[in-house]
Amino acid sequence: MSLTQYVYFALSSKRTTADEITRLLGIKPDETTVRASRSTSPVTVPSCHHWKIVCRDRELRVNEQISRVVGRLQPHTEAIAQLASCLTTEEAPGSAVLQVVRYFNDTDREAELPSPADRANLFGWHLDRDVLEFLTATGAELDVDEYDMAAEDD
Repeated sequence: MSLTQYVYFALSSKRTTADEITRLLGIKPDETTVRASRSTSPVTVPSCHHWKIVCRDRELRVNEQISRVVGRLQPHTEAIAQLASCLTTEEAPGSAVLQVVRYFNDTDREAELPSPADRANLFGWHLDRDVLEFLTATGAELDVDEYDMAAEDD
């Protein structure tokens, strides 16, 4: 069974832009989205501004990806906690989240992965104490999305 996965930590807000979050934290994000931004294809209108630190290293287990993301953020835990607290008190609440996204049976992306013999077992993962302390300190939620991409049998 093939598996692709990635992890990100995001701060989201309907009022505070990603540029403002960057200025307040002094950390450049890996990815951002802009609320109500326009794009021609696909047509999407994000409901919030998102500021993200991301790990998409396909050869790492989820806990290793999480450690990389949190490791980058830990020196800024206090500033992130203060900002996350402010975002949750907005009229339209913002949020802090550690997001795990996993695609099982993803045959479209399987060619991009190392050969099965060279691949680590990516299925098991855990959260260590440092990660749990970071999530607690910042008031962040953990959200895990898992998708089975196998074709449905008719």
